[in-house]
Amino acid sequence: MGLKFEIDKKSGKSRLGRLITKHGVVNTPAFMPVGTCATVKAMMPESVAATGAEILLGNTYHLMLRPGADLVEKMGGLHKFMNWDKPILTDSGGFQVMSLSGLRKLKEEGVTFRSHVDGTKYFLSPEESMKIQHKLDSNITMCLDECTPYPSTYDVCAKSMRMSMRWAKRSKDAFIDREGYGIFGIQQGNVFKDLREESAEALKKIGFDGYAIGGLAIGEGQEKMFEVLDYAPQMLPEDKPRYLMGVGRPDDIVGAVLRGVDMFDCVMPTRSGRTSQAFTKYGPINVRNARHREDPRPLEEGCDCPLCSHYSRAYIHHLHKCNEILGVMLLTWHNISYYERLMRGLRNAIKSDTLEQYVAEFYANQAKGDIEEI
Repeated sequence: MGLKFEIDKKSGKSRLGRLITKHGVVNTPAFMPVGTCATVKAMMPESVAATGAEILLGNTYHLMLRPGADLVEKMGGLHKFMNWDKPILTDSGGFQVMSLSGLRKLKEEGVTFRSHVDGTKYFLSPEESMKIQHKLDSNITMCLDECTPYPSTYDVCAKSMRMSMRWAKRSKDAFIDREGYGIFGIQQGNVFKDLREESAEALKKIGFDGYAIGGLAIGEGQEKMFEVLDYAPQMLPEDKPRYLMGVGRPDDIVGAVLRGVDMFDCVMPTRSGRTSQAFTKYGPINVRNARHREDPRPLEEGCDCPLCSHYSRAYIHHLHKCNEILGVMLLTWHNISYYERLMRGLRNAIKSDTLEQYVAEFYANQAKGDIEEI
């Protein structure tokens, strides 16, 4: 029962693998575009698939509020509801609930909170989160946990982590195991190595189909995050996928892959598509900048997305200056394409034993910056 994960090759700590689910295979390292409300913003599902994406992330908190898990289940599950026949991972809702601060009350049984939409009162427990994610029919269910902010004291992080481990056990007990579906545990402990180790041991004792590294990319900075990733992934089982939640920038992803992480998600490529930021081989650029106004070149040479294949920098600059919806659509498509192309490059480099060279070229190009000459 459950999910299958196969590691085909390694390069240092980096791994080339395949996560096998009921709805298809996910080649790892993998990036998951975020479809918070059963949609990747400004993209059709067919367009997301065209970028090479093999798995999406849905958000339990938002979907339980609107349209509701019962309705999604009635419509045939999230895959059918949003017309995405590939794998789906859903988060537990915990991160969003914890961020509500004044709108929620946390206790051992679970979290009572009020909807940010209409103020309706809800209660989310590990068991309820499992029930909701089951109704959504997500291939990868995440256990409910608490994510402590950064910075937090050692005692606060220890208390929170230990409650999250008790919630992890309750989540696993409530999860309905079936072929092609699985549940991931989430390592917590903030930036404290001994707490991360204690969390990993607790999760391994429970036993999960995969393991996430939570509580990073919350303000600690890349240097501190990499310090944690220098040891945290190796605390988790070697034969299971490792998922770094909510990360991130392209250089974050490259650094994390080098440290043994297999899966990523982040709103950055889609959010940046709505705020005029493009990710390219030579680093991020703002398409609203005046230097693009009369530039006939594509946004990125060699990119096969619709924006780069058919339109100029001058046109995408014009669309964003006019706040035209097409500008958001094209730039989001480009950004997700860039992320998926980055993951393919990392996978191919691991496979061909050229990872060191690939990473060196990646950082050299990022440092070079966007070429301005026309």
